[in-house]
Amino acid sequence: MQPRSHAFPANVARALADDGLQVALARTSAGFPKKRLEGIASLPEFELLRDQAEAIREHVLEHLDWYLERFAAQVEKQGGTVHWCADAEAAREAVLGICQQAGARSVTKGKSMIGEEIAINDHLSAHGITPVETDLGEYIIQLRGETPSHIVAPALHVSRAQVTQAFREHHLDRDPERPLDAPRELLGEARDVLRERFLAADVGITGANMLVAETGTSLIVTNEGNGDLTQTLPRVHVVLASIEKVVPTLEDATTLLRVLARSITGQEQSVYTTFSTGPRRANDLDGPADYHVVLLDNGRSELLGTPAQPILRCIRCGACLGHCPVYQQVGGHAYGWVYSGPMGAALTPGLLGLPEAWHLPQASTLCGRCEDVCPVRIPIPEVLRHWRAQSWEQGQPGGVSRLALRTWAWLATHPRAYRLASSLVARVLRWRADGSGAVGSLPGLGGWTATRDLPVPEEGRPFLAQWQERQQP
Repeated sequence: MQPRSHAFPANVARALADDGLQVALARTSAGFPKKRLEGIASLPEFELLRDQAEAIREHVLEHLDWYLERFAAQVEKQGGTVHWCADAEAAREAVLGICQQAGARSVTKGKSMIGEEIAINDHLSAHGITPVETDLGEYIIQLRGETPSHIVAPALHVSRAQVTQAFREHHLDRDPERPLDAPRELLGEARDVLRERFLAADVGITGANMLVAETGTSLIVTNEGNGDLTQTLPRVHVVLASIEKVVPTLEDATTLLRVLARSITGQEQSVYTTFSTGPRRANDLDGPADYHVVLLDNGRSELLGTPAQPILRCIRCGACLGHCPVYQQVGGHAYGWVYSGPMGAALTPGLLGLPEAWHLPQASTLCGRCEDVCPVRIPIPEVLRHWRAQSWEQGQPGGVSRLALRTWAWLATHPRAYRLASSLVARVLRWRADGSGAVGSLPGLGGWTATRDLPVPEEGRPFLAQWQERQQP
C-alpha cells in the first residue's frame, strides 16, 4: 500500500466533501461506543482485566527478544518454519518464495493489516499468483480496488448499493437479472463465490491477533469463519505477523481475548477464535501440510525504549477509532496508509517516519477518549505529544502555523500580555457575534466555522480575576 499520509490535509478535504462517506460515518459513530458500554457492563472485572492486559503487553515489550526466540523455537519444534523479515520487501519475498515453492496459482487470504502493510496482494499479482480476500469486508473493497478504511470493519465506508454494483460488475457468470439488494442475497452470493476460491486455493494466508511463545501457536479471531477455511483447506498456511504480537502463555492470550472484542463490538468473544500450532499431524482430520510464520519488524524494534514504545501494546481492537471525534469526521482513508484513527496517528510516524506522517499526530484534539477506552491502556495522547515535539524540532509545522505557536507560547509565559490579548479577543468575538451568542464566520478561522459555530465568551470579569479574588483570605 503506497503511503499517502503526507497528503492528509487534501485527504481530509475530500473526505469532508464526500456526502456518502459522511452518511456512513454518521451511521456508525454511535454504534461502536454503545456496543462497548453494553459489553463491559456485563463484566464487573473489566477494569481489572485491563490492568492485567496492560501488564502483559508491557512485560512482553520489555523482554521481546526472549519471547520471540522462544516462539520461533516452539514453531520449529512443531514442524513449522519461521521467516525473520527486517522490512516489507523481505516479507514480500518470503511469502512469494513460499508460494512459488508450492507451485501456487491462487491464494486465499484472511484479513491482515500486515498484509496491507507489505502490499502482498499487489506483489503476488505481479508474479502471476491470484490473491483472493475472504473476509467479506475485505472482499468487497478488493473488488472495488480500495484499501481498508477501518482495522475491524474495512468496508465501513461502502453502502449496500455500492456492494450490489461491485458484485454485478465482477460476478459476470451469474444471472444479470438476479435479485441482489437484500443483505441475505448479497451474503449468499459472496458465500457461493468464495466457497469455490477456498477449494481451489494452493496457499492460505492469515494474519495473527497473537503469537503464543509457550506453544508456538498463532491465534486469529473472526466473525465469519473465513479464517478457518483459509488456514485449513490449502496445502500451505502462511501466517503474517509483526514482532510485537507475541504473548508469553495461552493464559495470557485468554486474558487479552476477554477485553479484545468487548472493546469495539461488545461481544464476549468473536464468533470464531482459532488456534493453529504447526502443520497437520498424522491423526489430524484437516490442516495444512506446511506451516510458515513470517515475522515482520519494519521499524518496530526502533520504537523500543522510546516514548512511542507504548503504541506497540496495541491489540488492534479498533476501540480508539470507534470513539475518536476526528476519525468520525474524516474516516480511515484520510490517514493515507494502513493504520488510521488515534492508533494510526501514534504508530505510522514510527514506521514511515515523520517526513511522511507528521500531519497525523497534529490531527487530534488530545481529548483522551482513545486512552479512556483502550483495553491495554495505551497513553495515546502522550505518544502524539511526543511526535509533535519531534516534528517541531524537525521544522514542522512551518510558516504561519509556526509563527502562531511561537506567539501563543510567548503570551502564555507573559501574564499581563496574555490578559490584554484575551480581553481584546473577547471583545472582537462579542462584536462579531450573532443573535445566538456565537460567531458563524471569522477571518482566519474558516476551518472551524465552516462546520460549527465559535462560542462567544460570556460577559463579566475574566476567570483569572475571579480566581484571584476567591484566594483572598
